[in-house]
Amino acid sequence: MLIDSHCHLDQLDLASHENNLDHAIKAATTQGVTHFLCVCIDMKNVHDVISIAERYDQIDASVGVHPNEVTENPSAKTLIDLAQHPKVVAIGETGLDYFRLKENHEFQQERFVTHIEVAKTLKKPLIIHTRDAKADTISLMQEHNAETIGGVMHCFTEDWTMAKQALDLGFYISISGIVTFKNAEQIREVASKVPLERLLIETDSPYLAPVPKRGKPNEPAYVRYVAEFLADLRGISLDDLAKATTDNYFRLFHAS
Repeated sequence: MLIDSHCHLDQLDLASHENNLDHAIKAATTQGVTHFLCVCIDMKNVHDVISIAERYDQIDASVGVHPNEVTENPSAKTLIDLAQHPKVVAIGETGLDYFRLKENHEFQQERFVTHIEVAKTLKKPLIIHTRDAKADTISLMQEHNAETIGGVMHCFTEDWTMAKQALDLGFYISISGIVTFKNAEQIREVASKVPLERLLIETDSPYLAPVPKRGKPNEPAYVRYVAEFLADLRGISLDDLAKATTDNYFRLFHAS
């Protein structure tokens, strides 16, 4: 049993599946992928994300605003009201991304803090996106006691130093298909060092399809390629990798 711990099912191009999400889910199931977390990135699509989770027992949802969304700044009350839904298991994706946004970092930081405080209020874990913002991400997590609620550093692409800092705060590290890319040595180092009991896997679909599907739209079925690659990298069986990451997912997102 595999779990895609981070996918954007509302963003999938389903032309290859007769425009039917059922077919994408079935394709994933045939690859042993039996549970999914559909992650929200903006308030425009939050109801679509929740609606998808309502339709499928095996799909969870999150509520949050991606750091690259520069026009949306929902209040804590708005996030709290939306995240009360029983299918919502996490807050995010949130965080900091200085790669795309070269200015107005204060806006991102303030919104990130709002998400951290909402997560603590609701006792739901955080889904954190970070890119080219290592120091500020960790600093805000520490200053606002993110360790009291925990969560996951999703689609992790930074170095082992940052991974260790996040692990020390009680966070999990999620590895995407980027780990299969030719020049991803830094990510492979992290993926080999993260304790197995703190490791998650994801597609981030429809983005970042792993080898051998690189360059094509990603989908949850392809999380199996990530799992197989990581099992080989760590020198363990696919069954052991699948069991550990599945147990980790339910420990983190269904602890209550």
